[in-house]
Amino acid sequence: MVRARPSASPATATASGKRAGATVPAREKPARGKAGLEKGVRRSAVPDLDRLIHERLRLAIVSALAANESLSFRELKTLLQASDGNLSVHARKLEDAGYVATEKSFERRVPKTQYRLTAEGRRAFVRYLNHLEALVESARASASAFRDP
Repeated sequence: MVRARPSASPATATASGKRAGATVPAREKPARGKAGLEKGVRRSAVPDLDRLIHERLRLAIVSALAANESLSFRELKTLLQASDGNLSVHARKLEDAGYVATEKSFERRVPKTQYRLTAEGRRAFVRYLNHLEALVESARASASAFRDP
């Protein structure tokens, strides 16, 4: 409910310069259909991105592993400039999903963890990239429809 604005008088002004009791007009929200999309937006134009991979650090981990056969925890940490805790939590989520395989060993009594992308992880990454490409293609098509002649 939007209240009418009170008359502007010096007595109703607050320290911040705003009038007491003033309300901001309600923003109009776009009409949305059953799928939660704005009306007129085709469902196929908005691909379902893999939320597990879509998070920034997890996407960086998967991308790095896709470009390398395997990487150690230390190599990933340096490459991604991530903290130990942050990297281990996100790597664990990818491991739990079956996207990343972990091999733990010892090197001179020091624990060493190696990560590699599984076949399932590689398929998920390719699917994610295909979805992004479809989204970019759709955005370009929409943008070209509104270009000035």
